[in-house]
Amino acid sequence: MALRVAGLFLKKELVAPATQQLRLLRTSNTTRSQFLANSPNTVLDKSILQRYRNLETPANRVQATYLWIDGTGENIRLKDRVLDKVPSSVEDLPDWQYDGSSTYQAHGENSDTTLKPRAIYRDPFKPGKNDVIVLCDTYNADGKPTGSNKRAAFQAAIDQIGDQEPWFGIEQEYTLLDVNGRPFGWPENGFPAPQGPYYCGVGADRVYARDLVEAHIVACLYAGIDFAGTNAEVMPAQWEFQIGPAGIKACDDLWVSRYILQRIAEEYGVVVTFDPKPMEGQWNGAGAHTNFSTKAMRADGGIKAIEEAIEKLSKRHERHIKAYDPKEGKDNERRLVGRLETSSIDKFSWGVANRAVSVRVPRGVATAGKGYLEDRRPSSNCDPYAVCNAIVRTCLLNE
Repeated sequence: MALRVAGLFLKKELVAPATQQLRLLRTSNTTRSQFLANSPNTVLDKSILQRYRNLETPANRVQATYLWIDGTGENIRLKDRVLDKVPSSVEDLPDWQYDGSSTYQAHGENSDTTLKPRAIYRDPFKPGKNDVIVLCDTYNADGKPTGSNKRAAFQAAIDQIGDQEPWFGIEQEYTLLDVNGRPFGWPENGFPAPQGPYYCGVGADRVYARDLVEAHIVACLYAGIDFAGTNAEVMPAQWEFQIGPAGIKACDDLWVSRYILQRIAEEYGVVVTFDPKPMEGQWNGAGAHTNFSTKAMRADGGIKAIEEAIEKLSKRHERHIKAYDPKEGKDNERRLVGRLETSSIDKFSWGVANRAVSVRVPRGVATAGKGYLEDRRPSSNCDPYAVCNAIVRTCLLNE
């Protein structure tokens, strides 16, 4: 958006008289001051970096951005290294260490924490055609997974389930903010009109920052993420994108797509929050609805397997609530209130085409008699490894 508007102003400068130029400049500065005046990243001239990206670098040197989940269980950290050869798979990538005492994962007297590469993606931010993003999980000095490494437990569960082929499709909701924590595009001293016109909306008075959202789509597809779609959500400045369906790759993809989204937002000077209830009152919260199926559910007559899975989920409601946000349910207490398209956090429920329940069976699935179920309880800031691990262990391993 910023680049497009700047281009329009430049065109005007070539034809408009001085007084009109001044008026346009004032309008531009007023708009910027309303939303992004306090955002340091909007002050930087983004074109400067491009002159260095255009420099030729050695063909055998590769920039690798190592990503990991820190001790909060919801934030991403990264650091870059240069490799001496182009990796063809994660097996070609070395382990690496970092200071876990600075990421809430270790004490200072024994802080070396290990990164083990688990998935590799093309990097949409670095200039080299072979530059990569490396998703890692984390291990303590004794070789055991850190407390925030939920991927290891999920992988262990996947290794036990044989040929049941679980698939997951995750609907990631998020909200865009200015650096002061106000939803992007909202009036400075007040609120927008009530919910209703914004979901899947079109128009400058209904949708904010579509440029950022569409840049995210392209970057994720370039990276190799199984990106399924996106849409504006019920609350203004709230959006959703979908990942999958896939096995553990859906979880890997979700973490990397979150990183890509936040990196793009940096360039726009906008903040992305995955908080499940960023605005109190009659405004929808944000979730990560998780669609789940197995080979049996997807086969003819699979509705029976779907109903059996729902029955198992109903008996482990408390366990799942604890797994579905990084604060073991405390974040979801603000969101799962039994209204605004949510169920009650205290009671399990399910239904066909009902968005006010814990687990929804889509109308098309009920009609076809096969397909998948949608668990609507996970919060937007959930760890997808923890969510999918809980589902697999309840529904397939009968734990």
